[in-house]
Amino acid sequence: MRVKNENGSDSVVTHSHRFIVKFTPTERKEYTIDCDQPSTVLDAIRSSLGTTEKMIKYPDESIIIQLGKRDRESVVPTHFPCSCIGDGETVILYHYASEKIEKVQEQHDKTIHPKDHYSVFYIDTVGGLKTKTKELFRNKILKQFKFLCVYGVKGMTVEEALKQDGRFLDSLGEFKLSDNENPNRLTVRTQRVDSLHQKAFKIRLPLNKREGVENPTTSILDVARVSGRSVKKAMEQPGDSGCSTEEIYELLRKQFPELKEWMESRFPGDSYEKALNRGSEKFGKIQQSFSEVHRIKKLLVMGKSVCKINVYDICEGTGFVLFDRFVLTNAHLFRGCVQGKNLLDQINVYALFNYDEPVPETNYFYFSAEKTLIDIDMELDFAVLQLKPDGKKPNSKSKPDNVKVPPGLLDRFGPLPRNGEACLIGHPAGSVKKIDPTCIIEPEKREQAVKDHLSKYKVKKVILKKVNELKNQGIDDIMMGGEKAEKVASYNTFMYHGASGSPVFDAHGRIFGIHTGGYICGSPNIKDNVIEYAHPLLTIFEKFVINLKESGNDQMLEKVKEAATENEYLKKILQVETMEED
Repeated sequence: MRVKNENGSDSVVTHSHRFIVKFTPTERKEYTIDCDQPSTVLDAIRSSLGTTEKMIKYPDESIIIQLGKRDRESVVPTHFPCSCIGDGETVILYHYASEKIEKVQEQHDKTIHPKDHYSVFYIDTVGGLKTKTKELFRNKILKQFKFLCVYGVKGMTVEEALKQDGRFLDSLGEFKLSDNENPNRLTVRTQRVDSLHQKAFKIRLPLNKREGVENPTTSILDVARVSGRSVKKAMEQPGDSGCSTEEIYELLRKQFPELKEWMESRFPGDSYEKALNRGSEKFGKIQQSFSEVHRIKKLLVMGKSVCKINVYDICEGTGFVLFDRFVLTNAHLFRGCVQGKNLLDQINVYALFNYDEPVPETNYFYFSAEKTLIDIDMELDFAVLQLKPDGKKPNSKSKPDNVKVPPGLLDRFGPLPRNGEACLIGHPAGSVKKIDPTCIIEPEKREQAVKDHLSKYKVKKVILKKVNELKNQGIDDIMMGGEKAEKVASYNTFMYHGASGSPVFDAHGRIFGIHTGGYICGSPNIKDNVIEYAHPLLTIFEKFVINLKESGNDQMLEKVKEAATENEYLKKILQVETMEED
């Protein structure tokens, strides 16, 4: 396990702590492990002890690592981050030569983060309600311990964390977690792990754990799977897959009941049926998009150019390729990280592409960004990065072949529509790439949209409190008469923190905006997204050109002009700028 540095190679970062390892609970002999670089706990032991103990030569799948000295208390997976082991803590290794305790999977994301990036929680080896006699683990040996200690990067779902762990059965289905302190408090598998830190839970399975459908809100790519067949792959390779367009339609039709449920959840307040009864054209158009394969095909192709932006150890966002190796994202991701256009020495930025599936299936590749930004504009909240030429895969020690920056989307820029459909593609909460179809809320309808959203709180005092919260965030700026009323596009989306910088598409597949922010209310633990907005890309492009001229970056300006030759909207902007200059 290694950490990426600014030039995309692997290196050691500041990381130093010490823990103790024993090879049986009763023996007196113990070893001190001085861990000076991020790694898994097992790799740290192997690196420090070498061949001192033959036990650590056994396969990972046959090793159990107990956390702490308490008898049979909790065990961690072999890939547990050493950063989550307390300084001076003891771990005890067991091995069972003929047993497979843990499914060893290809871990594509080798990065070990600081401990505050993780949520660590405990799963009781005894199941919850109506689950006590059901099989939960790959090997019954684990039942001799009280807890399985599980970790997940914040933003990851419970289901993703358990799948990554490797010790749980793949067939848990639509399980829930019941809190050991309050068994009536349940956590669904699609919830993020952030709030589970240092808590203990029991797994509760449905009466028939093999029944139930997947929750389609996780991502459109997860929804589009039937019996293990990927609609995405079928659309990308119809000839090779042997799947015709008619078959793809059939796959989508089979998914329609789930999509309907998902669409209902996207419209709080009025029900799905009421929306249809009052002839909501917007709702019908959005639903229609899911039945038109050609639109999904285009979005999936363009979505390859969308990347996860990692301002290492600071924050995460989304970006997309403009052309060549230039990426557009939000400027606020770099607040406090730049001096002028230069990243501070300790700040490293990476762009991750193809992050479409969770670990361990994910097969992303990444590029590091140059330390000097091409442009950054806090007023319109945009930044243009230049990626270094050599891409990498985290699990590859040598330079991988065919790792290239995907095609740019500059030629797909279009005007800001006043109403109609919209669709976002991004990485909310730093998760896998997700798609969210929605509709534009016209400026004159924003106030009513907010009122409709807040009406669910019922109590007048609560509503007034929420209104004040929103006003303090500056929501009046996007309302009629506000400074930004006609300068942004507004909509509702589930895309939360981490989706900043996502491209926003219109019904014709043109990109009209960059998802920038939104207004929320709620408690510290539960955020309620009320309305979100995007800055128009044509406005950003115009400001980008002006900034290049004013900074004297003629070389970059020529590259932009050349890349924009196929786009009629951008050509007009460039012509106007040229006339004003003359």
